[in-house]
Amino acid sequence: MDRLIRHNSATTPDKPAVIEPETSLTHGELDSTTRRLAAVLVDAGVGKGTRVGVLLPNGTAWVQLAVALTRIGAVLVPLSTLLRPPELRAQLRVAAVRIVVTVAEFRGRRYLEDLPPGPDPAVPLSDPALPALRHVWTIDQLFARTPSAPARGIVDALAESVCAADPLVVLFTSGSRGMPKGVVHSHGSAFGAVRAGLAARCIDATTRLYLPMPFFWVGGLGGGVLSALVAGATLITEAIPQPETTLELLRRERVTLFRGWPDQAEALARRAAELDLPVPTLRPGSLEALLPPALRSKPGARANLFGMTESFGPYCGYPADTDLPDTAQGSCGRPFPGMEVRITDPGDGHPVPPGTVGVIELRGPHILRGICGRDDVLTRDGFYPTGDLGRLDTQGFLFYHGRSDDMFKVSGATVYPSEVERALRAVDGVDEAFVAEVAGSVGAVVVCDPATTPESLRAEVRESLSAFKIPTVWVLLDSPELVPRGGTGKADLPGLRALLAQGTHR
Repeated sequence: MDRLIRHNSATTPDKPAVIEPETSLTHGELDSTTRRLAAVLVDAGVGKGTRVGVLLPNGTAWVQLAVALTRIGAVLVPLSTLLRPPELRAQLRVAAVRIVVTVAEFRGRRYLEDLPPGPDPAVPLSDPALPALRHVWTIDQLFARTPSAPARGIVDALAESVCAADPLVVLFTSGSRGMPKGVVHSHGSAFGAVRAGLAARCIDATTRLYLPMPFFWVGGLGGGVLSALVAGATLITEAIPQPETTLELLRRERVTLFRGWPDQAEALARRAAELDLPVPTLRPGSLEALLPPALRSKPGARANLFGMTESFGPYCGYPADTDLPDTAQGSCGRPFPGMEVRITDPGDGHPVPPGTVGVIELRGPHILRGICGRDDVLTRDGFYPTGDLGRLDTQGFLFYHGRSDDMFKVSGATVYPSEVERALRAVDGVDEAFVAEVAGSVGAVVVCDPATTPESLRAEVRESLSAFKIPTVWVLLDSPELVPRGGTGKADLPGLRALLAQGTHR
């Protein structure tokens, strides 16, 4: 990290590195401010290997703190601003976080009330439930401090000692079941994964990238912060995306690439059409709902970058501005350089022939370096079983078939929830769709327009789904805020099933 920040500062010191609505930082300013902040952190007891939890919304401060920590070899532990107090304490315990840096308040949450109280931030904490935790600082307290002269010298020495094998980050992830996992990535695995995916993401030094995903997720950290830094690009962000403010930001900052969630792009496109406010600077490779019709591809012609926290983002893809070969349409593209993908039988773990659906396993220099508290992460020959189902064709293109722990049978026939969800999300008026088994039937929770009905949805998907895959139990919601979610923001499977158990309603 230190060499990268110095390089960007030396080559393009006046180029914007990070922009948010009220402030911005050039690459030169990012270098100088994070060296100073790193010295403040050293004075506060942070050293190489210290695990520091970061509980902040997207913005320049998040980037500055993350860069300052990783320049000196401290381990970044991004914490979701969505966590409830028990979830937050569980993650602090699992990751053995020693210091937390937090914002005092965000979106009505007062995080200091969720953390162990202390009489003075400088006095070490002692909480038996969080034995590693010693200090809780607010970001304002850190920025207000003046570093000592000795600490400034220590910063350079620490930065020189950091190598590719050192841990960079502990990222929490979870599916729809169980406790979140603390996934450990090294400097080498994280930056290698980012570099491998830049071309497919269409990110280079000329890119002005807007990405709404929170930085505490791998999509925001790897696909946003680190991708922009590695490419020498400009990252545009905001703490609370809203259609009107986001459109204004995209236009004002001449954004060239919009990556993120398709449903957000579709909502923005509808609002842009209502206000007659297109974003003319967007290039192909952006989510297509915001592009003018002449720049869009036909449905299914472009790959969806496919990855996970354990691979530090996408491990498979295809240039986002280029159509897939006809035989590969509907696929996730090919594995990136350095990544080996194999498909194994869910029962015996043996590799299966091309075209056969099985468990996706990964091996290569960009995969995780471990999971906190676990020693059973990899197979004996070094592969990581992802739990995802897929198949590889004879040309090496990967097709996704859902989660091995989510598939279920209806009258003896296998249903892959992801397949049904894709069909539902393709229906006009549908923003989100989640599918799960309920009492031996296919159930769907759908966020959609008020005019949408179960009957209209059945009629729309009848051409693309076999009869046994069409949901028979429905919950239709008017807002994505009503979808039950866990602390990482993903839909919560038990919560979805509880909703579906209540039957058809809005």
